[in-house]
This record gives sequence, C-alpha cells and structure tokens, in this order.
Amino acid sequence: MHKKKASAFDIINIFIMIILIFVMFYPFLYMINVSLSSKLFVMKNSVTFWPRGFTLEWYKMVFGDSRIGIGYKNTIIYTILGMCISLLATSAAAFALSRPKLIFRKAIALAMVFTILFGGGMIPSFLVVKWMGMYNTIWGFILPGIISTYYILIFRTHFEGLPEDLFDSGRIDGMEEIGLFFCIAVPLSKAIYAAIGLFVCVEIWNNYQNAIIYLRDPELFPLQVVMRDLIIAGSTAGSIAADASTRSVSQGRESVVTSLKYATIMVSTLPILCTYPFLQKYFVKGVMIGAIKA
Repeated sequence: MHKKKASAFDIINIFIMIILIFVMFYPFLYMINVSLSSKLFVMKNSVTFWPRGFTLEWYKMVFGDSRIGIGYKNTIIYTILGMCISLLATSAAAFALSRPKLIFRKAIALAMVFTILFGGGMIPSFLVVKWMGMYNTIWGFILPGIISTYYILIFRTHFEGLPEDLFDSGRIDGMEEIGLFFCIAVPLSKAIYAAIGLFVCVEIWNNYQNAIIYLRDPELFPLQVVMRDLIIAGSTAGSIAADASTRSVSQGRESVVTSLKYATIMVSTLPILCTYPFLQKYFVKGVMIGAIKA
C-alpha cells in the first residue's frame, strides 16, 4: 500500500501546532505541579515539568475552608438550574422563530439580533433586577443574561433544517405547536442541546460578575467569587509578610500563597474540564449542525 509522504508544509504545520500546544498547556501543567509540590521546592523555584516533593497539603488546606464547600454547592445549583432554564427558554424561542407562520417573525428576529450590538448596560440591568425583587437572591445571579441571541440563532438554524413532513405528521395526529416542540423537535436535537448546554455550563460556572453585582450574602456566593476572595486574601497576606519579615521568611510565605492560589484554581477548574470529554462528540456534532445552514 502506497503511503503518502509528508510535505514540507505538513511538517511546518505540525511543528507550529506542537509549539502552540506546549505554550497553551504548560501554564496549566505548571499550576498542577506547583499545587502538588512541597513548600521547599516551590520556594527554590525548582518546579518545572513535574511535581517536586509530592504533597496534597495545599488541597487539604483548600478543602478545609468551609467557604469552598458552600461555593461548590452554590455553583453546582446555579449551573444545573441555569442550564435547564437557558436551554428551555432559548430553544423554545428559537423554535417559534423557525415556524414560517409566526406573525412578525422577521421583525422579532431583527429585534433579537439588535441586542447583540447594543445592550442596556450594567446600571439599567441592576435597577431592573432590584425592582423585580431578585437582588441578593439566587434568581438575581441566574436570570440576567440567561438567554443568548447567538444560541437562539443556532437553535433556529437547526430547527429550520428539520424535515417539515415530520411536523405535518404531528399536526395530523392532533398535536399543537407545543407538542411538536417537545415530541419532535427536542428528541431530534440532542446533539445541539449537549453542545449549547456545555457552553452555558462553562459560562455560568466561570461567572463571577453577576455575583459581585447582584449578591451580597456570602452564603449565596458561587465558587468563583470564593476563589477570588481566597486569592486576594492570600496576596494581601503575602505582601504584609514581605514587608514585616526577613527575605527568607517572606519567600516562604510567598511560596505558600502561590501554592494555595494554584490549588484553589485547580479545584475550581477541574470539574468543568472533566465534563468535556464525555460531551465532546455531541459538542462537535452540535456545532456542525448549527453551521450547516446560514
């Protein structure tokens, strides 16, 4: 069997991709290694491609903080609840826009697209949330920005590509539009639901802006805000130690702060990263479905 020889162009591309992979992956690998290394090696700055003096001390300190547990619980609740509401509202709106008989269909679609270019701003959004009684509640974190026009357009493109004969068959069986949506459109759209759901989960999981603006009760803070507070507190403690102690002591304090920072970042990042491999096939398929028809 004749084997195709790699051209110079292929070799250069592979070489460039290897460099890019290394540049993007090494900072993540470095954080893992520092978070698993003992204070002595971190202080000496001798941690590179693998942990030195393997230890789980920093992760024990992170998980020993009760705020981490509260942040995890809140973030999981916000992510699951927000994803369900977002997928339901976004796909329902997209399905309505995909129906040719919808009155003012083009005008509604244009109004939605307009919001991509122009938004109300932070202060009007805050006033609306406070006026509706959602300030310092779980809904104040979840509902603002729960619907994305971009995702609506992707869903609409997918629904428009479904065979109309299926919907006609449903109408013959006596289904209304809501029945067509739940019984025909949704079961045929699992891939795109998984893809958009993954996007929404990542956005909510990493969202701390809404928490800073709309939440005041520490019991409601998501994991990202807790992580930010821990990192800021650690940085402040490190600065005070550097001013008040000798150089060797301050370096030791700084290494502890650095290791705690990286351990905290890994604790907040790994769960969402571990979810991706299980949804990868749906993710790729869903994105391709949304890109087939403009």
